Amino acid sequence: MTDQTETRRRPTIDVSRDEHRRTAGDLLPDDLRIDVVTLAVGDLEAMVAYYRDALGLTELTDSRHHAADGVRTAVLGRGTTPLIVLEHRPGLPRASRQSAGLFHTAILFETQAELAATVLSAARHPHSEFVGSSDHLVSEAFYFTDPEGNGIELYWDRPREDWSWSDGQVAMDTIHLDPNRYLQTHLAPTDPDAGPAAERPGAEVGHVHLQVGDIGTAKQFYVDTLGFEQTAMMPSALFISAGGYHHHMAMNVWNSRGAGPRAASLGLGDVRITLPARTDVEAVAERLRDRRINFQDDGAAVRVLDPWRTPVTLTSAG
Repeated sequence: MTDQTETRRRPTIDVSRDEHRRTAGDLLPDDLRIDVVTLAVGDLEAMVAYYRDALGLTELTDSRHHAADGVRTAVLGRGTTPLIVLEHRPGLPRASRQSAGLFHTAILFETQAELAATVLSAARHPHSEFVGSSDHLVSEAFYFTDPEGNGIELYWDRPREDWSWSDGQVAMDTIHLDPNRYLQTHLAPTDPDAGPAAERPGAEVGHVHLQVGDIGTAKQFYVDTLGFEQTAMMPSALFISAGGYHHHMAMNVWNSRGAGPRAASLGLGDVRITLPARTDVEAVAERLRDRRINFQDDGAAVRVLDPWRTPVTLTSAG
């Protein structure tokens, strides 16, 4: 990998206080998790091959199926944990860079060695575009773009005790991280008995970063309605989480300021958030009703469109 200047540069985050205080009943539970991210793709076989060969994900056994509307899908993950669902939508156009939708899906690795190995694999893939790397104080991150233009972040978190907080806001920054030095430092020696990637240290979707039309509207929906807590905010970006994580989701207007509702296109199809219990999902549904926001509830999951028509699904683990 050659050292490149990051093309999606992030300014230092404003850690000013959020004056809006809410009760615990207005908040999402601390132990939620970002579940699978669904992508609408034009070339299913090529995209399966990319996420398998570049990122070391495994196509889960018996994952290929046709959805109710006849769409072919494939599920990829690490071990038995699904991370990415690919839906075959060959008739859709690619979204423009200026539209609302996905900025990146961020895959969190347990170890720096496993992150380094995946970064090297992604960098070597002929259809992978490396777009930068940064030390964010809370994490170390590398950015790629997949063959259909979807952003990907590969990252490792520093221990929580090393994060710095002020008035409920976490300190993050964008500091140059030399990718070659990182690989030299953290790549583990090749182990012939290491086994397939599915058996190596785990990975999960750590957060999802969206492009939106404006930050104030995003805050009203994701914080005031869904129940996330703001962890950092600036005029051009918002970072939110539950349970004191640095961010489970983020929204920015760096490319998409003023964007309207999304048209049907390739790219982000759904963000699934898993809450501990059905009562937690029902609490979200009640907040949506109070604000007269339309949603669907089939008894297993609540599905709602954000202000830019990005689908968000909330389901329960139990």
